[in-house]
Amino acid sequence: MKRLAAITAIVGAAALTLTACGSSGGAQTGSADEGSITWWGWTPDTSVADAYIAAFNEEYPDIEVTYRNFENGDYKAALRAGLQSNSGPDVFDIALGGDVADFGTFGDFGLDLRPALEEQLGDDWEDSFNFPPDGLTREDGSVAGLPMGGVAAGMIWINQTMFDELGAKVPTNYDEWVAACDVFAAAGKDCLAMGVIPGRSFAMETWRSIVSTIEPGLWYSALEGEASWDDPAFEEGLEVLAQMKEDGIIRDDVTGLAQYPDANNAFLSGQAAMVQMGTWYAQYSREQSAIASMEAAGVSSPTPFVQVPIPFPEVGGNPGTIFGELDYGLAVNSRSDAVAPATTFALWLTASEQGGQIIANAIDLIPGLKGVEPQWDDLGLVDPEVQIPAIQNLWAEAAASSESRNQLVTPALAQAFDVAVASVLEGSTTPADAIATLVASTQG
Repeated sequence: MKRLAAITAIVGAAALTLTACGSSGGAQTGSADEGSITWWGWTPDTSVADAYIAAFNEEYPDIEVTYRNFENGDYKAALRAGLQSNSGPDVFDIALGGDVADFGTFGDFGLDLRPALEEQLGDDWEDSFNFPPDGLTREDGSVAGLPMGGVAAGMIWINQTMFDELGAKVPTNYDEWVAACDVFAAAGKDCLAMGVIPGRSFAMETWRSIVSTIEPGLWYSALEGEASWDDPAFEEGLEVLAQMKEDGIIRDDVTGLAQYPDANNAFLSGQAAMVQMGTWYAQYSREQSAIASMEAAGVSSPTPFVQVPIPFPEVGGNPGTIFGELDYGLAVNSRSDAVAPATTFALWLTASEQGGQIIANAIDLIPGLKGVEPQWDDLGLVDPEVQIPAIQNLWAEAAASSESRNQLVTPALAQAFDVAVASVLEGSTTPADAIATLVASTQG
């Protein structure tokens, strides 16, 4: 009750400030323990969000939460339109960087949540989180979003069941990758599912992973401005990517596909043996989540397969680099008419032990709140003996990562990456010319 009273007082003061500044929203803040709110995001999947909301409603039965999930490429435009009107969400996902919902574009729309954090966790609230919240903190020290948890990328997820049934060897280098793909092609299966449509592409992360095996650390050095994008390793990485298409590792029509839903559905439906996704893909290791996702991918009466992460094959001669950071935060729309219940929901999910545990058990995020971890034996994994050590090892590597994923990637740079990859894979541009265009765009 003390926390609820504090939230009411905090959001009430915020509403007065917003009204004085001429904002059309925030004047009706609602009750901290009842009301109806909407939550918009590109993540988590709807089934995971429903589990979060159900757990929240066990403690706050009078706050109705409606979740709306968007494809990655659709979220930014929808969120921009919603936040600039009075029809937007009460709670919304916000990212550190990248081209989905970056802090630089949407940070000013978030209510300052620092007072609520200090009330619940104390003045040293930042020490309660595994991932630094500075990427969601404005220059004046106000906090635009609450850390949900972290993710890392740079690994490959494989259908271990398919590998075993077809007798394919898990690849560790380029030649072994081609050999495995030949096995899958003979069985009428795709090898590495990928989508390259700009704005909906993860192919730049494949490019980044390739470069990391050629010259470890170079990509992040370029993001930090300490190396140039015209370093030969970047062009070599695009050459390898183009060769992957020639050798059948990725499909010929890859430039007409999106990572979501096309590549995602190809892997989950059993059409493709591999996909490059991040740690968030661990959620499909759970039997319940696997069944729901396979049904969503068009499989009737699905039988879940065993999926596990593997290191990116050493196509350039060195082990690949895992890169990760705080994935996203929950922001409260400062123009919302339900600021109080929205703050209650966001704070409970991100900054309470109960919320932290339900996030951990969904295993689509590395928990943001310290002191919680998945209840491994109770997750209902398809094959716990195989999957638990694989996921635990992956998370340990992700926690040790020294390279961020998107925090230093501006929307313009993300677009330039997408253009470089797409133009090379469609054959309209040579790797050398693609790099020249990329360098010109970064200097402009």
